[in-house]
Amino acid sequence: MSPKEVLKFVEENNIKIVDLRFMDFIGLWQHCSYPAHELTEDVFEDGMGFDGSSLRGWQAINNSDMILIPDPASAKVDPFSEIPTLILICNVFDPITKEPYTRDPRYIAKKAQNYLKGTGLADTAFFGPEAEFFIFDDIRYGYSANSGFFYFDSEEGNWNSGADRGPNLGYKIRHKEGYFPCPPHDTLMGIRSEMTLLMEEMDITVEAHHHEVATGGQCEIDIKYAPLLEQGDNLLLYKYIVKNVARKHNKTATFMPKPMYGDNGSGMHVHQSLWKDGKPLFAGDEYGGLSEMALYYTGGIIKHAKALAAFTNPTTNSYKRLVPGFEAPVNLAYSSRNRSASLRIPMYDSSPKAKRIEVRFPDPSCNSYLAFTAMLMAGLDGIENKIDPGDPMDKNLYDLDPIELSNVPQMPASLDEALDELEKDHEFLLKGDVFTEDVISTWIEYKRENEANAVNMRPHPYEFMLYFDF
Repeated sequence: MSPKEVLKFVEENNIKIVDLRFMDFIGLWQHCSYPAHELTEDVFEDGMGFDGSSLRGWQAINNSDMILIPDPASAKVDPFSEIPTLILICNVFDPITKEPYTRDPRYIAKKAQNYLKGTGLADTAFFGPEAEFFIFDDIRYGYSANSGFFYFDSEEGNWNSGADRGPNLGYKIRHKEGYFPCPPHDTLMGIRSEMTLLMEEMDITVEAHHHEVATGGQCEIDIKYAPLLEQGDNLLLYKYIVKNVARKHNKTATFMPKPMYGDNGSGMHVHQSLWKDGKPLFAGDEYGGLSEMALYYTGGIIKHAKALAAFTNPTTNSYKRLVPGFEAPVNLAYSSRNRSASLRIPMYDSSPKAKRIEVRFPDPSCNSYLAFTAMLMAGLDGIENKIDPGDPMDKNLYDLDPIELSNVPQMPASLDEALDELEKDHEFLLKGDVFTEDVISTWIEYKRENEANAVNMRPHPYEFMLYFDF
């Protein structure tokens, strides 16, 4: 829609509130609401002001004024508001220079799309994320100087098989057996279907939904591939819908990568391909039906994966999932069909249009704009420098003997390590001014001080189990 069409839509649909939304630096959707009469054509040029100093990783208090300029093409009716409300996704600008704000994640994604076109290699990068999440019935947590705990519960959790609940009807899902039995084991099919239909109403095409491997309410809804910026927007709407539908049913949803010990964590496998002039570029006669370009793209992802982790796996909790020998693919190798490799070549469909690579190490705690952009830049670096991904690994990587496994590089084991890798290896992100040194250094500084160090400094409850009686 154009600005005029948005205003006409507001009038014809009796919209009362306009909700301007934008992505903060770390990865949380933010919003500010206005009476509909405040939305004029001028707003699409001049924007609306807000305080940038109150957001994590953004402006200093002495330089706080910023403006939001809505993207008219993003207009969607909010399905959860009782009062007719229109959502508009915004870009962030400096009110003095009128230039886009360099720490705005959406702007970084837009620059990546322009850089891609400028290379002449392709004109579109498609991304297809498979975000996993848990739906719980109860969540409590707290931390103070003398205590620390978390507690969650799920009606279908295996630990409730003996709960004295009148009545307990059984059909609890055993650990690692949630993929994917029918109801009554799967208690969340109806909720996922409701989420799916709302996504479709908001122009997000859903391909499938199902229960995931873990007990305790792990789910997945798969959405169709879309261009980088559009998919970044889609994933924010996806999370918004999942969280709010769960809350409507008096449940709570989390995209935390590893909330539960002893069962699978939540990943976000990301399918990727490049196209030009409406034609797929990743299909060819190389390994797995890939083109040479696709293999070089894969080589770039493998080469820079440890640095990418700072964006694709950006929380301390991410590395509770990325543990060697368990379910998450930490081994930096590629293979067709092989889910133990961190990069897989799906073989479901022989059509050239379906040819893609699947990067399996990311998780859904990421800032979608930054994660997708970083992976694209790594892949393009692979193409531009013809980075050989090495030989494919068609063996079960979990069964390799220690000597053979020592030759396979692995993902970082902690957020600290990932940030160190990003500090050493980020030149590929600076091409085309897509990322800037300021963005990289601010990301590293914020994550170290506010997350990695904050967790490292605090006693863990399990340390009392291990050490209190020493």
